[in-house]
Amino acid sequence: MSTNMASVSAPPERPIKRRKTRKSGGRDAWILVLPTLLPVVLFSIYPLAQGVLLGFTDARAGLNVEPTFNGLENYQELFGYDLFWESFQIGLIWAFSVTILQFFASLGLALLLNMDLRLRWLARTLVLIPWAIPPVIVAIMWRLMLDPSFGPVNQALGAVGLPDNINWLGDFSTALPAVIVVGVWSGMPQTTITLLAGIQSVQAELHEAAAIDGAGSWGRFIHVTLPALKPIIIAITTLDLIWNFNSFALVFVLTAGGPGGQTMLPMLFAYNEAFRYGEFGLASAMGNVMVVVIAIFLVVYLRAQTRERK
Repeated sequence: MSTNMASVSAPPERPIKRRKTRKSGGRDAWILVLPTLLPVVLFSIYPLAQGVLLGFTDARAGLNVEPTFNGLENYQELFGYDLFWESFQIGLIWAFSVTILQFFASLGLALLLNMDLRLRWLARTLVLIPWAIPPVIVAIMWRLMLDPSFGPVNQALGAVGLPDNINWLGDFSTALPAVIVVGVWSGMPQTTITLLAGIQSVQAELHEAAAIDGAGSWGRFIHVTLPALKPIIIAITTLDLIWNFNSFALVFVLTAGGPGGQTMLPMLFAYNEAFRYGEFGLASAMGNVMVVVIAIFLVVYLRAQTRERK
């Protein structure tokens, strides 16, 4: 009986030891993560927080006084600015056009590269070339190709009897379409390689079963390949949409937003407000608006991914 009473009144030692182990493990984990976490906080989160706060101040270049808090004045000025709405509209047209055209062109190219062709390895290597070229170099190269005087694009048109004096990047009607074509060409490698990897991951048994059921090549593509690619398609189109909406270097070097603001993407608008006109508060407010738009894209993407998993 005394043994039973001692066992009931004895303190539980195992939970105390486990709690100490958890605390020690958590501290060690933080020590291990800190060297990686510290640069992220210093160079990503801190500047982002500074930019968000700057959007609520009257910060301007050339003023030797500390910026003061002005509430929502920057946003009121921004939403009443016609050029802001025009750049926002152009940014959406650019982002959706490049993403959609890039997806269909990349899907066709991925299906072609998946076939048993001669020199397939060479074709796959050539597809990756635009990915290896920096956006600034891509823009300079295409400026030369689209030059109205000596560009090879106009020379090729003239060789087949078509008009050969088109000012692709300087004309109001052709500037945005020309920039969209360059954006599609520049972004195709990443989308193509991602879709090609997805196509090659589809089990061969599924294609064989569909063929036994009488499905042809088109039927196997519609009923086997496309459903298997659905998660990849959702991910790649959403990420492409975000990247394209944030584009800057390519269009900045190609047209700098011209002619007449026809290619003025939101990032170019914010750049001009900050570094041409010195309106740092207004430019930061524009950046905050873009963060909200991108957050909406991300929410749509996460909801689609969640629905797909269910």
